[in-house]
Amino acid sequence: MKVLILKKRRDFIRAAKGYKSIVSGLILQAAQSLSAPHKPLSDDICYIGYTATKKIGKAHLRNRAKRRLRAAAAKVFPQFARARTDYVLIARYNTVDIEFAALVENLRRALERVNADMAAHAAKAVS
Repeated sequence: MKVLILKKRRDFIRAAKGYKSIVSGLILQAAQSLSAPHKPLSDDICYIGYTATKKIGKAHLRNRAKRRLRAAAAKVFPQFARARTDYVLIARYNTVDIEFAALVENLRRALERVNADMAAHAAKAVS
């Protein structure tokens, strides 16, 4: 699975209106990708965006939190992400302090939970 980066604000807003999973260290939001001129869609591409609010701390802490989220996503997303889906990872107050292995495991659990919710909703809509 190829993972590309979300850059447009409207994609972040649309993901916020979709599915959500809150775990220790991060919040994961997801929504189905829509075709747009700035986003090529394919059966082996998903998009991911990262954000950290000022509640996390000063700039160096927000940057570290986003670096940790990127590293965790690089380990988890190629195996567990759904194609044609936009994901947004939001740092939480303990993203910087949590052990990295725990952060990766929490991201995997959140991703599986969100994907299951999306699959259940899609199956319900079909029937």
